[in-house]
Parts: sequence; structure tokens; C-alpha cells
Amino acid sequence: MAPPSKYPEEFRRQAVALVLDSGRPIRDVAKELCVNHETLRNWVAKAKQDRAGAAGGGPQALSGDERR
Repeated sequence: MAPPSKYPEEFRRQAVALVLDSGRPIRDVAKELCVNHETLRNWVAKAKQDRAGAAGGGPQALSGDERR
């Protein structure tokens, strides 16, 4: 079983929304929130994947960077 998350779910949702809604670079938002940029990048990628799955999309809905 995975250990409990260091960040509350609501914080993660708000951080992802800040990136997606503002269009600001992940690095800038991560620095502002004192979160590792790779951690935030993972949250954003998962959120996009979840949205694509809910909308009937698939892996093609991810950007090239996220597929790597």
C-alpha cells in the first residue's frame, strides 16, 4: 500500500487548476506553491489523462511531452 500523500487532495486539485486555467508554466506555479515542478507536472498529466478518459478520449489526448 502506498504511503499517505504529503499534499492534501484539495491542494493538488487547486494547483492543477492554477496551471490549466491560467496557462502559466508549471515551473512558475510550482515555485510559487513550494512544490517540486516534477510533482506538479505529474499531477497535471494525471488530471489531463483523467479528463480525457472521462470525455472518451485516450492516450492521443495527451501532448507529446506527456507521452514520453
